[in-house]
Amino acid sequence: MAVNNNVSDNAVMEPEDKLRRSGVGLARLSIIIPVYNGAKTIGPLVSRLHEELARRYELEVVLVNDCSPRDDSEKVCRQLCRKYRGSVSFVNLSKNFGEHNAVMAGLRYCTGDAAVIMDDDFQNPPGEVIKLVEKLSEGYDVVYSCYEKKQHHWFRNLGSRFNNFVASVMLGKPKGLYLSSFKVINRFLVGEVSRYDGPYPYIDGLILRVTRKYATVLVGHDPREEGRSGYNLHKLISLWLNMFTNFSILPLRVASIGGVLFALLGFAFALFVIVEKLADPTIPVGWTSTVCIILVVAGVQLIALGMIGEYLGRLFLKDNGSPQYVVREFIPIERESFDEKRGE
Repeated sequence: MAVNNNVSDNAVMEPEDKLRRSGVGLARLSIIIPVYNGAKTIGPLVSRLHEELARRYELEVVLVNDCSPRDDSEKVCRQLCRKYRGSVSFVNLSKNFGEHNAVMAGLRYCTGDAAVIMDDDFQNPPGEVIKLVEKLSEGYDVVYSCYEKKQHHWFRNLGSRFNNFVASVMLGKPKGLYLSSFKVINRFLVGEVSRYDGPYPYIDGLILRVTRKYATVLVGHDPREEGRSGYNLHKLISLWLNMFTNFSILPLRVASIGGVLFALLGFAFALFVIVEKLADPTIPVGWTSTVCIILVVAGVQLIALGMIGEYLGRLFLKDNGSPQYVVREFIPIERESFDEKRGE
């Protein structure tokens, strides 16, 4: 693209021009969408993405089917590959590995200079992608979306708030940064995050341990029109455990500090009992206090051992070669169609 040197820096530039001016050099934008029971929404979403973005960017949409069990997501994704053969690729996983694992697969198969990660539920308007990409052009590594009001169920919103609180404690998440699943990262960050090969990835944890060049953008959030959220209590707990054990040793330190505190408490209680017995020898020796102390100390020990076991178990699974994901099939973009599109 030819650049007019006479145009002032204050002139209005297209998003791709601003990205090149800032050194990001966007030539192609990848949209990574993990698909899970999204047969009714993924088609309209891909169509809207092309309507909103195809004129601005060289668009690549990477659909990752996380082995949806209850609908025809795989069939719909194949149809979209045929319909948009020059801009849509399809990664079909062999079983359900989880959203973050599916995103890791998409990151490794995408080829764009920046990658937008978004859900398949159509709650993030496709036009809002432009806001994220324009903000990325200012030199950030990652731009997160944030919302005035999230149109999720109250339980999902509560889980998100707790997730952000835990991330602040465990990962040192900066205050005011909301960890949204709808975000854009540059090519540098795509490469760094993709290097992680453990079976329990947490995308935001991988991002925060690489960079602090982040920004947030206020975007819209629409109500869910089809289906329901795939995040239940079990999946939320699994996500928190990934954060606990994969990116921080704080739980082990808390267990150690708790053990020391209870040991000191037990020592103080023993001194109290001895002093009380010396002061009044007629006081009978009680078993209730002894049982309570044993139960408390044993509970603390079991919690600490369980936490250590969780760390060791995950290390064992990684050392044993547990896969982050397994790709059953990959349907790439047809390069001839893509090259013809570029030549138009």
